[in-house]
Amino acid sequence: SSLLGCAFAFSFALNLLGGLVLLLGCFGLFVYNRGDSTDIPLIEQHHSGKSGASDKVAVITLDGVILEGLLSYIHKQIDQAARDKHVKAVVLRVNSPGGSITASDDLYRRLIELRDGNAKKGHDAKPLVVSMGGMAASGGYYVAIPGQTLFAERTTLTGSIGVYSSFLNVKELGKKYGVSMITIKQGQIKDSGSPFGEMTPHEKEVWQDMVDNAYQNFLRIVEKGRPALAGGKLLEPLKITPLHAGPDFLKKEDKNEPYERYLADGGVWTADKALKYQLIDKIGTLDDAIQAAHDAANLGDSYQ
Repeated sequence: SSLLGCAFAFSFALNLLGGLVLLLGCFGLFVYNRGDSTDIPLIEQHHSGKSGASDKVAVITLDGVILEGLLSYIHKQIDQAARDKHVKAVVLRVNSPGGSITASDDLYRRLIELRDGNAKKGHDAKPLVVSMGGMAASGGYYVAIPGQTLFAERTTLTGSIGVYSSFLNVKELGKKYGVSMITIKQGQIKDSGSPFGEMTPHEKEVWQDMVDNAYQNFLRIVEKGRPALAGGKLLEPLKITPLHAGPDFLKKEDKNEPYERYLADGGVWTADKALKYQLIDKIGTLDDAIQAAHDAANLGDSYQ
């Protein structure tokens, strides 16, 4: 079923409002260019290293919102890197504020398989390193979890471990202008979330249960990929000391008091705090991540 005005998704970092522009940049030692046909391989673009070398580090990119119907390019990149026997390691470059639960989990599973290999398909295991761009939050952080080493730029915003469901309500606006909706249904909560009606306590309870279920799964995924955060650490209170800049006369004493957060509170974290609290492993650039992938695969000088 579909619900008008309902968004059930991993929370977009910073509560982005309105549409989000998909970023279609390309990075990499060699990068797969966009292609739509499933039987035509993506064109490799050499970035650096020894052109023509047999061993490769593949850089695959995930840019923009993670939604069903928008994954064909990243699917094809993953599949081609998995099939290519010359690809010895992979860097996943993530620049995403998140997206839907199902689409994020789909990529998570595909990246696990890319990392660990698939004997039935004849795909070898390949070291997987993640390089975070400006944002790798919510679903963008979820899909980064399979990485054996997580790098973030010093300006990256990441984390945003949380789930939300939003509903537009125009009931009072409809009354003002004489606009309403007639719904014919079977099923008590079939039209829950209609923008022309108030949600009942029972309907809210049902939706809260679904959000809670997705949130618990998100926590399990993070704990599995980041064992240091297991055992309830994602929910432990943290005292954050604010960092103030500027002239002293602009500072107020009440703003210097520590405030409380927890890692899975749904908010984003700056790279320095993400490193401090073990949401990531290192602060570094894409080139740093590429070098880490090279080292993980024990490659020599002859690679591209």
